[in-house]
Amino acid sequence: MTLGLLLGMVALLPRPVADQTCLAATVYLEARSQPTRGQLAVAEVAMDRLDMGRYGNTICDVVTSPRQFALTTTSKNFRIDNPVAWNKAWEIAGQAIAIWNQPIADRKLVVPHANHFIRLGSTATWAKNPVATIGDHEFYVVD
Repeated sequence: MTLGLLLGMVALLPRPVADQTCLAATVYLEARSQPTRGQLAVAEVAMDRLDMGRYGNTICDVVTSPRQFALTTTSKNFRIDNPVAWNKAWEIAGQAIAIWNQPIADRKLVVPHANHFIRLGSTATWAKNPVATIGDHEFYVVD
């Protein structure tokens, strides 16, 4: 399946399934080769941004904000062709959403308050003092 086809289908899905699909696609594109903890951390960044309210009102809005996640920078012809990685990304997305449905005090988070990440070796003007490094990503809290 291509990324473009997947994103086109999202518009037809009920909100909870659409949001899990968008988050799973983000995890797949950003972190499919990373350990489970790193994949969950990527999902947490998107969920934290949802809580911030500056990036959109749904998970799909957040992860399709221009130039913020791989969903907007990857070719729509990109093939999602690793079913094992997709199934894991789907599971991770579901776990992240379930965690976020808990009261804030009860959430067990990998990267609390992190709302940005970059790959190791990348540069960004805002990237100072990472709160965690997991796999090949550094995670940040940016105000």
